[in-house]
Amino acid sequence: MNKQRLSWVDVTKGFLMILVVIGHYPGELDFPLSKYIYWFHMPAFFILSGMFFKPALEKGLLKSTIHKRFMQLIVPYLFFLIAITVIRYGLQIGSGNLDLSWYLDDVWKLVVGGRFVRGAYGVFWFVTTLFFAYLIFLWLTKYFSRTKQIIILTFFYLIAHLESLLAMNVIDGGPVEASQSIPMVWNVDVALMAVVYFALGFYMKGIWTNVSRPWLIAGLIGSVTAVSLDWFNVIDYHLSMKFLRYEHLFFDVFIPLSFTLLLVGTFQIIASKMSLKWLQQIEKHSLSIMYLHIFTDILLNDYFTYGIIGFTAFGLVVPIVTSIFIQKFLPHGTLFLGGYSPKKNATPIRT
Repeated sequence: MNKQRLSWVDVTKGFLMILVVIGHYPGELDFPLSKYIYWFHMPAFFILSGMFFKPALEKGLLKSTIHKRFMQLIVPYLFFLIAITVIRYGLQIGSGNLDLSWYLDDVWKLVVGGRFVRGAYGVFWFVTTLFFAYLIFLWLTKYFSRTKQIIILTFFYLIAHLESLLAMNVIDGGPVEASQSIPMVWNVDVALMAVVYFALGFYMKGIWTNVSRPWLIAGLIGSVTAVSLDWFNVIDYHLSMKFLRYEHLFFDVFIPLSFTLLLVGTFQIIASKMSLKWLQQIEKHSLSIMYLHIFTDILLNDYFTYGIIGFTAFGLVVPIVTSIFIQKFLPHGTLFLGGYSPKKNATPIRT
């Protein structure tokens, strides 16, 4: 991919990261914006990640490929997990919380991770899910033909929906409580759904790298149709990968694909006509933003009063400043931000 194409990828991911922040706004929005954001923003990240996937077909390459991805994804995960936890526990002790059972229970939830950790860790599930989706697809592309890959992926897709059916319709409670009734470490089970989106990014790479006008129009029609059907109460569609909420075998592919086509195609056009370096900068610091935007609000909302604009601004600016600080002043700071590379010059991770 040339630099021009990479610019639109960065711009698109930067915009998606803004949607991630907005989607975690704790207040009420007049327009059902959060609902529509959840329809596609996380699947879009998996799709775009799949677009950069390279199969490890050569002998002896598998181990080094897995090691590289572990360093790029899990090491930053552990760094931010520990950093946030140390600050949280310091605040708890400072406020007088010396209940050992509280800390033991909290540590256990952090170990399990995924959908079982909330609050400051609300988005941590994505990285572990991406890691396992990557491993699954690495295995598929190394040992199976394309036809067998698709058959296995279809099976995974159906299993994921059966699990969602169990959680949403058999187990009592809302999606959060119901999904947490199914024990799983690091949301590994969500990788069964995520790997399907990841595979679509890889299989449709030729389409994603240059979204033609017919595909852009198809994405627009699909997106407008879905929103219209929901707006006029023809459907009541929801998608929450973290909490196993997959409601429709057709819409769970059609809607994320439609919105992603529209988004990617639109930003390809815009990026070809003007520079959107501010969105590229957001993407550059996306890992820090993802991990810290909720925690930023937790730390600041007692001292500041702000709405969605303030929440989004703080959720972007504070993590970006923190990211710059980590890179410049912390030993191995680039490594903690996903910049591991076996080459001499490390480059930031593209998730």
